[in-house]
Amino acid sequence: MIRNFCIIAHIDHGKSTLADRMLQLTGVVDARQMRAQYLDRMDIERERGITIKSQAVRLPWRGADGTQYVLNLIDTPGHVDFTYEVSRSLAACEGAILLVDAAQGIEAQTLANLYLALEADLHLIPVLNKIDLPAAQPEKYAAELANIIGCDASDVLRVSAKTGEGVAELLDTVIAQVPPPSGNPHAPARALIFDSVYDTYRGVVTYVRVVDGKLSRRERVLMLSTKAVHDTLEIGVISPEPVPTEALGAGEVGYLITGVKNVRQARVGDTLTSAASPATRPLPGYANPKPMVFSGLYPMDGDDYPELRDALDKLRLNDASLVYEPETSTALGFGFRCGFLGLLHMEIVRERLEREFGLVLISTAPNVVYRVVLESGGESIVTNPSEFPDGKVAKVFEPVVRATVLAPSDYVGAIMELCQSRRGALLGMEYLSTDRVEIRYTMPLAEIIFDFFDQLKSRTRGYASLDYEPAGEQEADLVKVDILLQGEPVDAFSQVVHADKARDYGLAMTARLRELIPRQQFEVPIQAAIGSRVIARENIRALRKDVLAKCYGGDITRKRKLLEKQKEGKRRMKVIGRVEVPQEAFVAALSTEQAPERKR
Repeated sequence: MIRNFCIIAHIDHGKSTLADRMLQLTGVVDARQMRAQYLDRMDIERERGITIKSQAVRLPWRGADGTQYVLNLIDTPGHVDFTYEVSRSLAACEGAILLVDAAQGIEAQTLANLYLALEADLHLIPVLNKIDLPAAQPEKYAAELANIIGCDASDVLRVSAKTGEGVAELLDTVIAQVPPPSGNPHAPARALIFDSVYDTYRGVVTYVRVVDGKLSRRERVLMLSTKAVHDTLEIGVISPEPVPTEALGAGEVGYLITGVKNVRQARVGDTLTSAASPATRPLPGYANPKPMVFSGLYPMDGDDYPELRDALDKLRLNDASLVYEPETSTALGFGFRCGFLGLLHMEIVRERLEREFGLVLISTAPNVVYRVVLESGGESIVTNPSEFPDGKVAKVFEPVVRATVLAPSDYVGAIMELCQSRRGALLGMEYLSTDRVEIRYTMPLAEIIFDFFDQLKSRTRGYASLDYEPAGEQEADLVKVDILLQGEPVDAFSQVVHADKARDYGLAMTARLRELIPRQQFEVPIQAAIGSRVIARENIRALRKDVLAKCYGGDITRKRKLLEKQKEGKRRMKVIGRVEVPQEAFVAALSTEQAPERKR
């Protein structure tokens, strides 16, 4: 008797804590081994207090009628950048617990995850968490939740993941309401790969949900998309540590080890089947995620380039939403242009590369993808500002998103003022209750990826929550701002910005570089330019030797002669001299361009 379900919620509403109580209550983790956020395995998850990777765990539970059940629980992330992780987890389940904080109510990402679950045709169990808090208002938020889902307020369960109150009743409800898996146990084996991870000693570890048939140990398996055939060395379940078994039947969730060392052969979303009697039709996989934000990653030491390539390959196995391709920069050398789902995703990937693989990296300022149409009729896709065409540009299109902001109604004016200043267009407004409002805007993605979220939080005293999804593209008045050092453009500092903000960017970057670049033997102009038009300029003054120090008197012409000689030398040096920008200056200039660390 199997039930597959996941927990979905906004960040910080208590998913991981509820999973902890379930682990304790079912007895798979004893009191001695128990720790907070048990399923958050990475150090970075525990430090930030957020879930980044979905985790599957098998729980035994005896129902009210005495029947023994097997519950497969998947704990999912709550942050908007990791929605792709959530969508993959939903494909392995038949039901979902929609968790809402009884002190904060429904927030933007709660709605986003709710729509994902409805699209996946999952059975929803609405649950209010944190009912033990003094500020909890369970009656108010139960009515709000019932109104959105279309159920009765009495159907909303009330639990406290911290104290364990109501968790046993929740597990009984999961057994009663979530439908059992519907696969055919006698059909040819088909299993969906919903996650994978690289183990240094054992190779690729693949996490699967068996839909039809049965997968056994020591049988050969075929991956339908790559046509690769492998021997199954180990098969088992996670409870919550890996436990080897002889086979996985229809409806079960577990792991598979084939000893594969080539990370490109195990693709998330692929279908596994038996090589002896293969299935002909693959399972519906996942839509490939589209990167929203691009940034260049370069090793501080150019010799580390092969290590960075291998590290990205291994991380891609564990994070299917990461895309990258090689690129070169005259300033930074060889590196990779990486695509991310958002700023937090970018921060996490960079931090994981530095921690798990011991790399020291420089990342360029994040930017979005533009589509440029030339007057000649040609078209180009720009993921890096240095690729922006130099010819006559007819139109530039930028990506836009549909942003949803949930906040107390007192802050509507402040939110609308902020969105309008970021070129937002109001789509609509809806009151969820007397004091909570949902505001929908269409906004350029480029206006969101820097400090929009920080500004939103500060203007609403931390009460607003934000969610966004791609909504196509729109034409915009965009220009490329180049930074010139002594007349030569430095590609790492180029940026595509709206024409109204071009001068602000130019002034800020030239002022910063004047502080960071050391003085040379000659004067160095730092200019910001749009095409051939200079819009901002700063000068780095030359280092001057006191050539008059040895003159202790005499005719003034001696001093003039020495000064003229120095002046001529400076002029000649300016013609043949090159400005060497130290690596530290690149790091400082580019890192301050990035948005600060954030949590949603």
